[in-house]
Amino acid sequence: MSRRSPFPHRSLYHAFVDQGLDRWLARLPEQLAAGLDRQRYGDLPAWEKAVAKLPPLPAARRVNLDADTVSVACELTDGRRRQCENLLKKLMPWRKGPYSLAGIHIDTEWRSDWKWQRVAPHLAPLAGRRVLDVGGGNGYHAWRMAGQGAAFVLVIDPSPRFFYQFQALRHFVGDADDGRTHFLPVGIEDVPERLAFFDTVFSMGVLYHRPSPLEHLTQLKEALQPGGELVLETLVVAGDETTVLLPGSRYAAMPNVYFLPSSAALCRWLERCGFDNVRVIDEAATTTEEQRATEWMTFQSLADFLDPGDPTKTREGYPAPRRAVVMANRPR
Repeated sequence: MSRRSPFPHRSLYHAFVDQGLDRWLARLPEQLAAGLDRQRYGDLPAWEKAVAKLPPLPAARRVNLDADTVSVACELTDGRRRQCENLLKKLMPWRKGPYSLAGIHIDTEWRSDWKWQRVAPHLAPLAGRRVLDVGGGNGYHAWRMAGQGAAFVLVIDPSPRFFYQFQALRHFVGDADDGRTHFLPVGIEDVPERLAFFDTVFSMGVLYHRPSPLEHLTQLKEALQPGGELVLETLVVAGDETTVLLPGSRYAAMPNVYFLPSSAALCRWLERCGFDNVRVIDEAATTTEEQRATEWMTFQSLADFLDPGDPTKTREGYPAPRRAVVMANRPR
């Protein structure tokens, strides 16, 4: 990515061909054009330029995708390292991580490694599996999936900023993942219907942004092959199978939050959508140690969105963020 390719998405096309995703392959030109539309996203040229200016890296580098901090170790001059750091900061805010790139530590808003630690022990082994990461941000969890041997990992996220953060990370990672990790700037609604392709589908931090949550669950199920595994992480509230919170115009300062079910209600939703083997593997309050402002994400974060007099509530008076991880399978 240090020099613009005349066909920058070649590896993505080749991956879709290799995976036999012919029905989706035909849609890629239109989806890439819409997701990276310069008229729609005014900052996009600056992000693209920042990635293109990243200097060449030495071939000798040590890449670790299977550690809490996704790391790339290589020798750079002080000047080259400062250049890389300045360019990476042009892609801020960095929300998912952490990363260590040629001695540059990217301390992201989320300690995404903590979430991975909660999820990973419960997964069907990822080695050899085809994985879809819905709303995967810059790809932190996707790199971890590749580090555990997944055969094909596709991140989908409609944010072009995250697309260019992923491309910057690709510049450092190089081909250490054997080209198994890819990013497409689309949402779940752009995945072909009834695809039934992926062995594992992750949707973490997406469901509460969907005005039609059961539709989202159905879309996730249709992306899975029979017997495939869903990993769903979302905001929840305390309560029984009938408990669902529908916030007003904002929840923890976020304007696009819709339904927050209890874990029990979420399990019922999944069963109604046709999943089986539904189980809650983790539920806990989100702390200000796990989500916070940093040098690489200088905007307000969780601490600013809680009631200063009662951190068990948001500043709107709702229960403070609590997240659950629920897993399920598409029936065979």
